[in-house]
Amino acid sequence: MPLPRRWGEAELARLTAMVEQRSLFYWNGPQTQALYAEFRKHYPLKHLFPCSSGSAALHVAVASLRLKPGDEVIVSPITDMGSVIGILYQQGVPVFTDIDPRTYNMEPELIRRAITPKTRAIMAVHLAGNACDMTSINAIAKEHNLVVIEDCAQSWGARHQGTLVGLMGDIGCYSFNDFKHVSCGDGGMVGTNRDDLGNGLSRWGDKYYDRVHGTRDPENLAPNYRMSEPLAAVAAAQMTKLETIVARRVRNGTRLTEQLADIPGVLPPVTRPGDTHSYWFYLFRLDFAKLRLNRAEFAEALKAQGVNASPGYIPMPVYQYKVFRNHNFFGGTWPARLLGATTMDYTKVSCPVAEAILNDCIVLPINEAMTDDYIDQVAAAVRHVAKQAAV
Repeated sequence: MPLPRRWGEAELARLTAMVEQRSLFYWNGPQTQALYAEFRKHYPLKHLFPCSSGSAALHVAVASLRLKPGDEVIVSPITDMGSVIGILYQQGVPVFTDIDPRTYNMEPELIRRAITPKTRAIMAVHLAGNACDMTSINAIAKEHNLVVIEDCAQSWGARHQGTLVGLMGDIGCYSFNDFKHVSCGDGGMVGTNRDDLGNGLSRWGDKYYDRVHGTRDPENLAPNYRMSEPLAAVAAAQMTKLETIVARRVRNGTRLTEQLADIPGVLPPVTRPGDTHSYWFYLFRLDFAKLRLNRAEFAEALKAQGVNASPGYIPMPVYQYKVFRNHNFFGGTWPARLLGATTMDYTKVSCPVAEAILNDCIVLPINEAMTDDYIDQVAAAVRHVAKQAAV
């Protein structure tokens, strides 16, 4: 499998400049300022805070909402734990709603049905680089006076109706994790154009210290999620490559989807007309009614053809993780539930479509170094295996 060279002269130049600095602290640091500038060339958000991870970015976003114990945030059941950690730490309640069987993203109508008087926000998770239906989600949020947080960790460069994801909700959150489109090893960014949320945004990731006036008398409890100057240096350089990386991934993913579209037993992902899928990874489903092989056998047959295929994505929906089944969030307990702030019981949550997807999906890697010829070989291998396995 072709692999890109991810770091080079651009990163080295910024790191060289960084080691000549007198301080590696983020506040007013030249590398952090460069990151802001490069980031805003793509995502013109007024208020930004660079974080230690995408999970930190999401926690900062949730913290800025000032949730009360038991307040609810609607989220996808197929996501990373990073999407829900901040909700739980702020004593909020993740509410999982089912997803579309082919886009793998949250169903707007099911979001609407999940809204209660305690709902404060919708967290739109753009899974694998495929944009959520932000038009519908924003309309629902406006109708119910909810905040929309966009989890863009997997969706650098993805677009909904021509607009980059992260720019349509109230707050956008991004990841520079080692495996994302662009990376500094681990890092994140959270941003907003709303002054009411943005004026104190940096404080929620910096112990609620007032860096402007230099005071250490915090009004609220907040963690330390700051990014350092070395990480900012690499992230700033990576942002200069974003458009090229995304364009190639879009080309490769689209080419693969087109070639898998007519194969019996294979269900490639669907991107809504007008949207752009930026393909962090490639997930397709199997129709077992048309195949003699189970998922593990199908994946092994692909590997025998030289394709780097994985049977499945995450092992189960997030609500089925042990920490959720046991409500083991703080010292073996869940204070919000013990104190009567919520009656949520995750052992009774069920999202049948999400469970079905995780039982029948195959994941293929996609990257910007893959050539047309390589993509064609992968498509031919999938076609060959499906034909051999046809009922």
